[in-house]
Amino acid sequence: MSVCRKRKGERKIESRSYGTAILFGLIFIFGFAVICSLIFSFILRFTSTQESTLQYIVTALSFVGLFGGGFLSGGKKKEKGWLIGGLTGLIYSLIVFLFQYLGYDRLFDAEQVIYHTCYTLIAMMGGILGVNIANSNSRTA
Repeated sequence: MSVCRKRKGERKIESRSYGTAILFGLIFIFGFAVICSLIFSFILRFTSTQESTLQYIVTALSFVGLFGGGFLSGGKKKEKGWLIGGLTGLIYSLIVFLFQYLGYDRLFDAEQVIYHTCYTLIAMMGGILGVNIANSNSRTA
């Protein structure tokens, strides 16, 4: 819950809640990715399924994970869902970029830039919905 204190016309907002909300969203995204990766690795190992056949499913689940991370971030912050969701998506993309650049010495290609732009937009949508769901639940309670 954000704490706002007014002092003679000033409004102070705790920035700590931004970091906490984004951290919860990122933990959800990477946890979801680890679980999905584990499931897909078992499917690829113990069946005759090819990696190319799972491409669209992996992409769809990536969007679900980013939406869920943005939703969780927005629900934690309870305000400015587009901003908190967008920051969650951008930080996720930055982490993936740094991992790819530092670990594999590769930059994003055009296709990856498009994917990560869409990931950020999906996380923004999740953040907006998360704020609205969290605020409607707090009004009825």
